[in-house]
Amino acid sequence: MGIDTLMRRAVFLDRDGVLNRTTVREGVPYPPASPAELELLAGVPEALALLAQYNLLLIGVTNQPDVARGTQTRAAVEAINGRLVAQLPLQTVYTCYHDNADRCDCRKPQPGLLRQAAASYAIDLGRSFMVGDRWSDIVAGQAAGCRTFLLDQQYSQRQRCAPDFVVANLLEAANVIVQLQKVSTKDLR
Repeated sequence: MGIDTLMRRAVFLDRDGVLNRTTVREGVPYPPASPAELELLAGVPEALALLAQYNLLLIGVTNQPDVARGTQTRAAVEAINGRLVAQLPLQTVYTCYHDNADRCDCRKPQPGLLRQAAASYAIDLGRSFMVGDRWSDIVAGQAAGCRTFLLDQQYSQRQRCAPDFVVANLLEAANVIVQLQKVSTKDLR
């Protein structure tokens, strides 16, 4: 068995706006402030269940700069992430707590979170997917070598990126990913 057969495929999922509802004020999406405010978007459990049937590793990747800005606590972010992992078939949620000025490699559009996950879980990034609702998610996914899906929102800034697929919601993205998996499996025969 070659090393390629040992590498796993994953779907990386932005958190706010992909898995859970955001509050949009003046064209900017804001995450829930606490686990009590967390509300899954319609179709998310079904989408992740479908992806899990195809043995795709499901990993959240999220920027949470409000921690660096002092308007959110790390504990609250981790509690929200923990609730998502408890409710959904997510392996984990990788989080960047930095702001733009920190110039870290983990804040999307940098691919650091995806690369960290790939190293920890033996993920083949070239056979994996990134689903996000903002241009920075798409650029991060592309920099990591993933196929990308943009959930098109008014705040997505679509002109700043060139996703492989533009979809309305996570369930639509999951259905396309499943079709791509079926095609890929046929190619192996």
